[in-house]
Amino acid sequence: CFWSSAVSSRYGSMMRCLYTPLTMSSSSRFVSPFSVSPFLGGRKPPLRRTPSVLRDSFSHRAIVAMSSSTSTASASAPTSSSSEAPSATAAAPAAAETHTPAFRASIDFRSIRDNLEAHEANCRERNFAAASPAKVAELYDKFVEAQKEVDELRAQKNENAKSMKQKLEQEQRDELVRRGKEIKEQLATVEENLSALQEELQLEAQRLPNLAHPDVPRGADDDAAAELASVGDRRDFEGEGLEVLDHMSIADRWNAMAGGANESAFEAPSGGGLSSTATALRAAVDFTSGAKVSGAKFYYLRGQLARLELALVNWTVDQLCARGYIPHMTPDVVRSEVVEKCGFQPRGESTQVYNVDGMDLSLTGTAEIPLGGLCMDEVLDESMLPLRLCAFGRCFRTEAGASGLATRGLYRVHQFSKVEMFIICTPEQSDALHDELIEVEKHLFSELGLHFKVLDMPTGDLGAPAYRKFDVEAWMPGLGRYGEISSASNCTDYQARRLNIRYKPDAKDAGNEDGGKKKKKSKAKTNFVHTLNGTGCAVPRMIVAILENFQQADGTVVVPEVLRPYMGGLE
Repeated sequence: CFWSSAVSSRYGSMMRCLYTPLTMSSSSRFVSPFSVSPFLGGRKPPLRRTPSVLRDSFSHRAIVAMSSSTSTASASAPTSSSSEAPSATAAAPAAAETHTPAFRASIDFRSIRDNLEAHEANCRERNFAAASPAKVAELYDKFVEAQKEVDELRAQKNENAKSMKQKLEQEQRDELVRRGKEIKEQLATVEENLSALQEELQLEAQRLPNLAHPDVPRGADDDAAAELASVGDRRDFEGEGLEVLDHMSIADRWNAMAGGANESAFEAPSGGGLSSTATALRAAVDFTSGAKVSGAKFYYLRGQLARLELALVNWTVDQLCARGYIPHMTPDVVRSEVVEKCGFQPRGESTQVYNVDGMDLSLTGTAEIPLGGLCMDEVLDESMLPLRLCAFGRCFRTEAGASGLATRGLYRVHQFSKVEMFIICTPEQSDALHDELIEVEKHLFSELGLHFKVLDMPTGDLGAPAYRKFDVEAWMPGLGRYGEISSASNCTDYQARRLNIRYKPDAKDAGNEDGGKKKKKSKAKTNFVHTLNGTGCAVPRMIVAILENFQQADGTVVVPEVLRPYMGGLE
């Protein structure tokens, strides 16, 4: 199988054919086999030019950077026996607090000090009690003073060494030697202090959240969110005389009916009722088997619901590719450092992240993480931006502290599929691209026929990286409320400063306007990019919305028209 993770948007559906052999023509174009062509629309255009990190086959370089196995166990995790495979578990609190940062971020400490009141107000409004901008400012001032002292001692050391090269009397030389030893001892002490200050400064500054957009509603809970738009209308079930069922009741009804080709294959044995296994195999949503195999809140989708998941994913990817997003299949396991750099906390009692025992690896909670890590430590040309990426990924979340928060059925689970959008751009582009993301989401959910509203989320609901976040909540009649199905966040340079993603501005010509002399290209310094992310399709919640909104009196559910070609024409 020949495959590159960076393909033209016209190859979006190719990700569904990863294991189908592809051949190359003499002109170095992909030639799709006859059996694959219908899924690619019969298209065979050449790949377009892409950044090197995206152009590498399988993006092996980025995968190694994010998720290669480490030979030694993480200091805070228990060591696995060499005869046992590492197991994925929710991280336990570290036995002792570490005082060494996992990485060093290019944080603008001076800006924090100079805008201290704004940062303190931001932390209060976002309920970041553990963050202390005042301490960061204090540490930064100490760091600056320590750096000055180090610089002065280094200058004295150099001057002393320079003096030693001159012709000197023995007494003078002895005095310079004594002075050199004294400076060396002082410098070692001050440098040690500087290093300790730098580490403490990093730890404290990394706790601070991003500043919030001036127009973000101020408030601690969802009630403070501002409604930006309402799309579509609620279905009048009462007027139709139809009893509204939630998605699990609909699935249970299907189980009882044993309808559909897949389910009807499991008939009751002649000796009596169905065995427990046969009963489970008739379930469209099977939490019983999921719990037996993996634990609570894991599940199987079966029959037409399994096809519905694939239809949602493939349709969404096709829609995004048509808008210029480059599709990716990403690693679902990444280095814990990458998780932290994206603004998530992989450790602690309330972590949402599953970690791999004995290894510094974490399961991804969203494809945003490996997509962000893809360009880590890269300098991009401005001409490449904005870079629109999308990915299908499996998401793993512990849902710690989520007890009682709409946990019935598929609404809140430990593992699910999602199509994610991720944009890398210049600072000047990010606000407009944030609006673009939410417009893409509105288009997707409108095409599916859903009624939903768009919310500008308040400060208390923003995660650490978010500068501003728009949520999309769809009406779920079975649950009797709106439920979040998507979000779109502008993280400005918060993630980029931690992932070290920069761009090189286009060089501008400098010189005489009359052209009398040869023009020189100015050397512009590199700047940090802005990153944005948005949900194209969070599969379980989309299934909840579709089942509950399009249920019929006879127990069937109408398939949204745009998904029917992806489900073999099933209506």
